[in-house]
Amino acid sequence: MTRIIADISVSLDGFVTGPDPGPANGLGTGGEALHTWAFSDDPDDRRVLREGTARSGAVVLGRRLFDVVDGPDGWDDTTGYGAGEVGTPAFVVVTSSPPESVRLAGLDWTFVTTGLPDAVTAARERAGAASADSGKNLDVVLMGGGATIASALHAGLVDTLSLHLAPVVLGAGTPLFTGGAPRTLVRRSVTPTSTATHLSYDIL
Repeated sequence: MTRIIADISVSLDGFVTGPDPGPANGLGTGGEALHTWAFSDDPDDRRVLREGTARSGAVVLGRRLFDVVDGPDGWDDTTGYGAGEVGTPAFVVVTSSPPESVRLAGLDWTFVTTGLPDAVTAARERAGAASADSGKNLDVVLMGGGATIASALHAGLVDTLSLHLAPVVLGAGTPLFTGGAPRTLVRRSVTPTSTATHLSYDIL
C-alpha cells in the first residue's frame, strides 16, 4: 500500500528555514544547520537517509522549493535528493504555471497546475507504477517546502509525518505549523543521533 509521507527537517522552535529564504538562499540565514544530519557520517543518520530514499516512489514539492533546487546554486550530483543513495524517484511539482525550462533535465519532472490534491494523486500513480516495476511497496514523499507540507497536513492528505529535529533554535523563518485542524499522532519511531532526533508519526 502506498503511503503519503511528509518528510522534513525542522528546528527546535518549529522552523523549516531560517530568516529571509529565497532562490539564492533556500534555507534562509542559518538554515543549513537543519540538514547537518543529511551529510553526517553517523551510521544512524546514514540509515535514515538511505531508507527514506529507498522508499520513495515519487516526491512532491512546491514551486518555491523547485525554484531553489533547480536554480544555479541548487542540486547537483552531490546534493540532490538522496545523493549517494539508491534510486531516483519521479518528482511532482505543485505550481500555478510550469517553468519555461528546467536545468535538471535529467530528472523526471511532472508539473501539476490544478492543486495539491491532484499533485498527490499524480504522485501516488507514479509511485504505484514504480512499485509494480520494482516489486516492492514504494511511497509518496512530500519533501516540502514548509507551506506545501502544512497545506497537505491541513487537507488530511498525509498518512505519516517524518521529522528530523535539528538541535538549533532559529528564532524566525518559515514555520511548519501555522494552525489548522487538530491532528492526533501516534509515534512510530524515535532515532536520536549526534546531529538530529528522527521522529516518525502516523496521523489518525
